[in-house]
Amino acid sequence: MNGKFFLYILVGILVIWSLDSIQINKIFKKNRVIQARVFYFLLAIALTELVTSFFYELYIAAKFI
Repeated sequence: MNGKFFLYILVGILVIWSLDSIQINKIFKKNRVIQARVFYFLLAIALTELVTSFFYELYIAAKFI
């Protein structure tokens, strides 16, 4: 496996840990627990992808310099 896979795992753990500090349930209507969980899951995936891509591209760009 390549380094990008391990970067996804590391960043995924950090994103979930950091999202845990936000009280997302206060944003949603009452009795919308499943929708809040789906939103939390999709937000975690999106942030993981964005942060991992940023760091990986930064690493690739730094290799050429």
